[in-house]
Amino acid sequence: MRRQVRNLMAALAVTIALPAMAQEPQSGGTLNVVIQPEPPGLMIGLLQNAPTQMVAGDIYESLLRYDTDLNPHPGLAKEWSISEDGLTYTFKLHEGVKFHDGEEFTSEDVKFSIDVFLRETHPRLRTSLEHLESIETPDPYTVVFKLKNPFGPFLGLFEPGTAPMIPKHVYEGTDFASNPANNTPIGTGPFKFDEWEKGSYIHLVKNEDYYLEGKPYLDDIYYHVIPDAASRSVAYETGRVDVLPGGSIENFDVPRIKEMENTCITDKGWELFGPLAWMWVNHDNPPLDDLKVRQAIMHAVDREFSRDALWNGLGKVATGPVSSSTRFYSDATPDISYDPEKAKALLEESSYNGETIRLLGLPYGETWQRWAEAVKQNLAEIGMDVEIVASDVAGWNQKVSDRDYDLAFTYLYQYGDPALGVARNYFSDNAEKGSPWNNVANYQNPEIDEMFEEAALMVSPEDREKAYAEIQDIIVSDAPNIWLLELGFPTISRCNIHDPVTTAIGVNDSFRDTWIEQ
Repeated sequence: MRRQVRNLMAALAVTIALPAMAQEPQSGGTLNVVIQPEPPGLMIGLLQNAPTQMVAGDIYESLLRYDTDLNPHPGLAKEWSISEDGLTYTFKLHEGVKFHDGEEFTSEDVKFSIDVFLRETHPRLRTSLEHLESIETPDPYTVVFKLKNPFGPFLGLFEPGTAPMIPKHVYEGTDFASNPANNTPIGTGPFKFDEWEKGSYIHLVKNEDYYLEGKPYLDDIYYHVIPDAASRSVAYETGRVDVLPGGSIENFDVPRIKEMENTCITDKGWELFGPLAWMWVNHDNPPLDDLKVRQAIMHAVDREFSRDALWNGLGKVATGPVSSSTRFYSDATPDISYDPEKAKALLEESSYNGETIRLLGLPYGETWQRWAEAVKQNLAEIGMDVEIVASDVAGWNQKVSDRDYDLAFTYLYQYGDPALGVARNYFSDNAEKGSPWNNVANYQNPEIDEMFEEAALMVSPEDREKAYAEIQDIIVSDAPNIWLLELGFPTISRCNIHDPVTTAIGVNDSFRDTWIEQ
C-alpha cells in the first residue's frame, strides 16, 4: 500500500490558518511592508539571507507549503505519494502554471532546479541531496524522486528558501552567478518583480496570470528600506507602512506599538524556522572543556528574566537543542533551569580558578547588548569573571568562525526537522573552523554522530521520535552549549490587513493570501 496525499490536501490548502468564520476576501490595494536590512539581492537560489527570503518568497515558489503544525500542503505540486519503503516520492504538478515571462512551468524545471542549479548553489540543500539517487520526469506534470536510502525529512525540503523553482529556459547553460536575470528575478509566484530603488524600496506587482483563480488579492507590495529601528517604528505610527515583520523594531517598542488603534500582533509564522538562541561554548578553551563549568553556567543564566524583561514576554524558555516547534521535540530532558545555588556548587567542584571568560555579544541591536549584560551579571553572581567583547557583524562572523571566543551569543534556524537544522551543530566532523553556522563549539561525541545518522534514515515517525528523544537527553546531559530562548519575533500589522501570516514561514510566503479590508 502507498501512503498518498490527494485532493483532500488541496482542499485544506486554501484554509491554512484561516478562522472558521472567515470574511470574504476583497481584491485590490497596496501593501506597505518594512524590509530590514536591505537584501543583497533577490535571486533566492543564490542568496539565503533572511531579507532575501522574505521578499523573494513571493516571487519564487516551491512544490509544497507548510501550515503552522508543519504539515505539508500543495504548492506547485497538487498531490504526491510516497512508496512504502520510503525511497520513491512522486509529485503531480499543477497544470497551466507559468513563469513571469510567460513560459510554462513543467517537471523539467523541477529537475533542473534541484539536480543542477541548487545542487551547485545551495550548500544546505546539497547536504540533503546526498540521499538522492535520481529525478525522473515521465511527463511534463510528474516528477519522481528516487532516494538511495530512506530520509525522514525529505518531504520538509520544499519551501521557497530551500528549494525554489528556477526557470530552466533562463538559466540552463549559463553562469548562474552572473546571469542578467538575477537582477530581474523570474519565478512562478503570486507577485512579479517590478522595480528596486536601492536604499528606498522594492516594488512587486500582482501576477495576473497566477494559476490559483482569484489570487493574489493585493494589487502590489512595496518593501520599504528603513535602516534605523526607531524610524521603522515611526513609519508604522505615521501610516507609511502597514506591516512590521518580526524583528523590524526593537523589543522594547513592541508593547507601545501593539497598543495602537487598529493594530494586531501574532507570533505565528516562525514554526518552520524555529529560531533558537543559545551561547556557543568553546570546548577548546579550558576551563570550558569541564562539564561542571558548563553546567554551572547553564544553571546560572536566568532565562525567564531574559524572556520577560528583554523580549517582553515573547518566545519560550529553551529546554535543550531542539525548539518546541520542531518535529520530534522532547521536553523529557535533564533540568537546565535557573538555580544559582546549584550553579555555585557546581562551579566550586569544577576546575574554574577565576579565569576571565570572554563573552562575544551578537551585534543585532540593543536587545542583544542588554542580554549580554544580563548574562554577565548572572555569571558574576556565581563567582565568574566575565568580559563582554563588542563587535560588528563582520567581526562577529570572523571571531566565531575562527573560534576566537569563550562564550558567544547566536541564534539559528531549525527548518522543522532535527536532521535539517539541529544535527549540523553537533556532528563531530562538522566542527572545522571557517563557518559560524556549524559545530562551532567543537563538541565531540561519536555516539551522538551515529545516532543522528541513524535517526535521519528511519522511515517510521514513531522510530524517529524515540531516537531524537534519546539524542536530546544525551546532548543536554553533555551541556555542549548554553540554550537560552526560543525567540519570539512578532509580526505587527493593521487589523484591516487580513491573513498576513498563514503558513509556517509567515510573511516569507503568505502574502498570496493577504487581503485588505477596504
